[in-house]
Amino acid sequence: MKRSSGVRLCATAVVGALSLALVTGCSDGDAKGSGTAAKALSAAELKKLIIAQGELPGYKVEPVPAARARAITTDSASCRPLVRVMSALPPVDAAAKTDRLATENQKKTPSAKPTSLDDLDEKKFEEAMHKSLDRDVTTVTLASYDGDGAEKALSSVSAAVKACGSGFSGQQAGTKVQFTKVAEEKATGTGDGSVAFTATMDSDEGDAAPVHAEVVRLGSTVSVYFTSNLGAMMAKKAYTVSPEVVKAQQAKLK
Repeated sequence: MKRSSGVRLCATAVVGALSLALVTGCSDGDAKGSGTAAKALSAAELKKLIIAQGELPGYKVEPVPAARARAITTDSASCRPLVRVMSALPPVDAAAKTDRLATENQKKTPSAKPTSLDDLDEKKFEEAMHKSLDRDVTTVTLASYDGDGAEKALSSVSAAVKACGSGFSGQQAGTKVQFTKVAEEKATGTGDGSVAFTATMDSDEGDAAPVHAEVVRLGSTVSVYFTSNLGAMMAKKAYTVSPEVVKAQQAKLK
């Protein structure tokens, strides 16, 4: 059966453009308090602090797959902190970092007689695809800095959101990707400072594909969250950075 352009888009976007994540600034990037005397945690210490499997009900937590962490590049220096976050990297180089991928369990639906996708008409096929892919996938990255490095890292994201509001272009694995806009979102307000945003990606089919991110500073540690939800994008349904993931990770850092 020939499927619509929207379905073809979703199939190709899962491991490609959707691994790009956008980070838009929401709260003031200037952190509370001084970090000039802070000392960076080691990679081993960060690994003990990042969320693990079994600590986040309703989610599978695992290492970040290579397909999700493929580096994104851009010729725009002012937008570089954003593409680094989308690449499961801290916004600027850190003394140490670690990361995990938190994937929401597939939502349960009322039991029904199994049906082959080939037996569904176009509308029902797309609805089935939307439901099967409607789950948040969030990259969590912890990074630690010496001195005031964490404050500067958070400020770099806030500045990038303002500078890149009208969009920018980037590349991932040799494929050009165009972001049409970056807009502020409300951050969770946790930590000593936080920045949240949505970035809208333009597909070859002309469909808008928004992704979401939040960066939180707590002392000398910066937490980066990037969430995509392919099913929500296909259905043009609103979603945000997974609040359960942010809550669980920030609680573990306290």
